[in-house]
Amino acid sequence: MELPKRERTADRIVRDTYWKYETFGSDGQCELFGVSIFDYDWQPTGKRVKVKDPIYHQEHTFEVWQVEIDGKIRRFAAGEFSNCVWGFYLEKNG
Repeated sequence: MELPKRERTADRIVRDTYWKYETFGSDGQCELFGVSIFDYDWQPTGKRVKVKDPIYHQEHTFEVWQVEIDGKIRRFAAGEFSNCVWGFYLEKNG
């Protein structure tokens, strides 16, 4: 489990969050939020987070993305653990 990360807005702590491992999958073949996430248009948020590989415990820096699914905006962190093997993390309040 990841340690909480404090998000700040104008030097004020808004909330404690951490990024929890959710799933992994090969390029183009992964389900997230009940859908095939590669079928959606990922929009960058401009944020990056540090996460750990759940198996090898190697630290990675992944981009935070958002997608619209059925009219709802969903955020997630994603990146490649290795060539064409993607890891996905969801933001959790701590």
